Amino acid sequence: MNLADMLSYADIHELSRIAGNYNCKCDGHSKNELIQSILSIVGRREIFEGQVDELSIEDVRFLNSLLFEKRDSFSLEELVARVQQSRFNKEDASPDWNPRDVIARFKQRGWLFSGYSHQTRYLFQVPLDLKRRFIAALGKQFQQKLESMDEPTVYRDEQKLMVDDIWSFLHYLRGQEIMLTSENVMYKRSLQQILERLAVMEEPVGKTAWRFGYGRMFRDYPNRFSFIYDYCYYNDLISEHNQVLALTDKGIARVDGEMKEDPASVYRFWLRLYKGPIPNLQSLVHWLNLLAKGWVTVDSTREALVQLIRPFYYDTSESIFEQRVLQMMMHLGLLRIGEDAQRGTVIQITRLGSGIIEGTYVPDDEKIVIPFDKR
Repeated sequence: MNLADMLSYADIHELSRIAGNYNCKCDGHSKNELIQSILSIVGRREIFEGQVDELSIEDVRFLNSLLFEKRDSFSLEELVARVQQSRFNKEDASPDWNPRDVIARFKQRGWLFSGYSHQTRYLFQVPLDLKRRFIAALGKQFQQKLESMDEPTVYRDEQKLMVDDIWSFLHYLRGQEIMLTSENVMYKRSLQQILERLAVMEEPVGKTAWRFGYGRMFRDYPNRFSFIYDYCYYNDLISEHNQVLALTDKGIARVDGEMKEDPASVYRFWLRLYKGPIPNLQSLVHWLNLLAKGWVTVDSTREALVQLIRPFYYDTSESIFEQRVLQMMMHLGLLRIGEDAQRGTVIQITRLGSGIIEGTYVPDDEKIVIPFDKR
């Protein structure tokens, strides 16, 4: 429902609180006058954008967690959890900070409403027309930080290479089984042979202090291939049994039928796999789709969006943005990454990527949970 519909279902006490927040001058005893006064003042762009501009970064993060959701309603517990996730530095929180106060403040502004029916009375909704206006207002803020440019002379575009390499990996396994270690990891020689077959070359993982969170095999295999391996494993295309890696019947059918994966399905799996360490990954991708239709610098895009990204252990917000989001989006064919002699690294969403992003939605609870000790 839109704001006008939700206001019509609100009781006069709630309308009075919202009107008071906007200093509406009207008859406080007339529900109709309250509604018309609220709609009039909220409809003024300078007032609405002014309120959005004055939000704290924590409030922006909380708001952002709701904007690209397809769901109509949220429980109080869900909203409290989202408010808590918006505060990255718990030590900075004042002793009397209460997430419910944030929710009450959003309700007082007419940005959140309780349900009106018996089934939804304990659920909360954001008016659909306000969602669109929030996206426009925040997008305007982010856009002001962007540095646009013409097409660079050199750029990488890996559209459909991921699905080609998934098929190459499966095709390699069609001809042979691969022995695994006691921890179900390929031996270096086998791994190297597979990596050399792929369109995008990667080096095996060296000895590092930590690698976890971004997939079941992330600790042992390089970023892109670990994603390919996990995609095949979780989609029942490969199996690990008695320390042998082999195709399943489903995997054999894929290879024999020369059936390649749907890029949208691969993207959907990435969202599910990576949204554990990056809870707002889906909204970040939507922002990039909106902001990087043309070529923009990575530095300016990072400045606009990095405050939305929670650090993940030793991964900083900046490294998550560049390595886990932008690099993987390039591998998935969603964006191009180029280099400019003066402005450094630049990006642009591909037409394929824009279509996939706009046509794909993964619910918040649909994620693959990877324990730190994957075995």
